[in-house]
Amino acid sequence: MNQVAPFYADHVGSILRTKAIKDAREKFQAGEITAQELREIENTEIKYIVEKQKEVGLKSITDGEFRRAWWHFDFLENLDGVEGYDAAGGIQFSKVQTKSHSVKITAPIDFTTHPFIEDFIFLKEAVGENHVAKQTIPSPAMLHYRGDIEYQPYLDDADKFAADLATAYQKAIQAFYDAGCRYLQLDDTSWSYLCSDEQREVVRQRGFDPDTLQETYKNLINESIKHKPADMVITMHICRGNFRSTWIAEGGYGPVAETLFGQLNIDGFFLEYDNERSGDFAPLKYVTRPDLKIVLGLITSKTGELEDEATIKARIAEASEIVPLSQLRLSPQCGFASTEEGNILTEEEQWNKLRYVVQIAEDVWGK
Repeated sequence: MNQVAPFYADHVGSILRTKAIKDAREKFQAGEITAQELREIENTEIKYIVEKQKEVGLKSITDGEFRRAWWHFDFLENLDGVEGYDAAGGIQFSKVQTKSHSVKITAPIDFTTHPFIEDFIFLKEAVGENHVAKQTIPSPAMLHYRGDIEYQPYLDDADKFAADLATAYQKAIQAFYDAGCRYLQLDDTSWSYLCSDEQREVVRQRGFDPDTLQETYKNLINESIKHKPADMVITMHICRGNFRSTWIAEGGYGPVAETLFGQLNIDGFFLEYDNERSGDFAPLKYVTRPDLKIVLGLITSKTGELEDEATIKARIAEASEIVPLSQLRLSPQCGFASTEEGNILTEEEQWNKLRYVVQIAEDVWGK
């Protein structure tokens, strides 16, 4: 199969935390082990899941986000000028709410040192030469969407906020590249929220126009990645929410498709397509670049039951009537643990899902 990311069989990145990781985090929070002891346990468990990913046949290998509690906050709150804090409430999902946490901007945003760089260096060494170490971070749009701005100059000048944020991401991308990263994924929920009538109303209540916000985020992301080295692949995962097997947004990609697929300078998109909430493939008509890869998230990470193989292959064939098969890829619709709590399935079911992605991809595109 293809040797250039994103791969025909790929995955979003997060992995169910092992018991050893969960136990170590509890002990660390209780003051029973040191930060170094926690890291040593994380190192051991990351090496374990690196080998598991290889075993099921994946080419792209992540650290499962094992050092994080959240898919986004851990990265964002380690940017200069950004702080994590205990919010009044968590993020509301369908019938469940996350624990209380958020981020705020209290000073000029920048990227100088960041723990994720050292984390990636460890991952790359563990992955070795015959596979590709994949790094996942939140899209810069997520700080704009989730962050509370307390730094007055940014309240007075939104363009200054966006410019500083883009510059910080330019530095981050270069730092990951210098550490050996050639496959970077930006995770983003804002685009799917702009597809949801309910979430568009939430955006309006926050004082933004949903259609104007598309333009804002397009410019922010393109500015953030404009100095990307030529041999670095940057993809984006569009998520409708993934916490304890629940979700936030629903709605097809139609409202954002022309901007998303036609104007963002991204190398590939990981798209949720595992149920009717994601809509149909019609918005893919805006995929006009022959080099743009579309990773179809047809396998759900929210349950352990394997999908019908014939149905998945039929859906790939359906999508290929709009986008050439050579530009399509297959993956789960999201990670298995966007937060440390994880989705409601077993580790065995998780590995079976990933093995299933590889099997179907080999049948469709060849080994």
